[in-house]
Amino acid sequence: MVKIVADTTCSIPVNELEGLGVAVLPQIIVFGDETYRDDTEIDHPTFLVKLKASAQLPKTAAPPPVLYNPIFEKEAKAGNPVVVICPSSELSGTFRSAETAAHEFPDAEIHIVDARTIGSGLGSIVRCAMEWAKQGAGAEEIVTRVKEMSKREHVYFLVDTLEYLKKGGRIGGAQALLGTLVQVKPILTIVNGRVEPFEKQRTKIRAVARLKELVQSECPPDRNCYLTVMHGAAVEEATTLSKELAEMVKVPEVRFYDLPPAIMVHAGPGVLAVSYFVE
Repeated sequence: MVKIVADTTCSIPVNELEGLGVAVLPQIIVFGDETYRDDTEIDHPTFLVKLKASAQLPKTAAPPPVLYNPIFEKEAKAGNPVVVICPSSELSGTFRSAETAAHEFPDAEIHIVDARTIGSGLGSIVRCAMEWAKQGAGAEEIVTRVKEMSKREHVYFLVDTLEYLKKGGRIGGAQALLGTLVQVKPILTIVNGRVEPFEKQRTKIRAVARLKELVQSECPPDRNCYLTVMHGAAVEEATTLSKELAEMVKVPEVRFYDLPPAIMVHAGPGVLAVSYFVE
């Protein structure tokens, strides 16, 4: 069976990924001289405390190639193809790191896929890829389906401030919004793997209402829309939003996830996001 490999930027908790049979790698969080794996060495509450107390924005790094080696070696010996599903290469070095690691195993069948997204939408793609693998799909078919699915994602998110994206170098086309009035709340999206501005609202209340409008107008009322909510230190808002959207779209469940530290470094606390897939 094809082995699916992901990392913590897909937002699915590590124990859940492992329960699904997905091999998972960490992102690396760097506070000054202190380095942490975000799968086992720092949890969300500890990260938030350190983030708020830090005078400088922490840095992030992709999983180093050496962390892929045991997975690739094990699957190569077992004769299993590998599909590594990576966050957008515009936002993370994970794709390049996985490619570097794969070069050490020239005789193995290893496919590295840039999913052109990040967060819970990436998580939905990983879940589907694992299901396709269990159903007997081959590696090339899974790669094709991952790329096709990623093109159908709509993702919108709110941030309390653009400063985190600016300092972290992930601001993309949203750079044009810098310097706008403090009370303006931008709605951002991801286009071709890059953060881009979608529109501006005058208040956060209006911005959240607009998120709901977008979901209601665009998201198909079907289980296969994989509607999810993401948040960074905004659990009450995310809980309320997920319940409202489930009722609005008439789907059994809207999963909501804590954004992992590697994403929150760049988006900042207070971020709220939705992801879904259109026909």
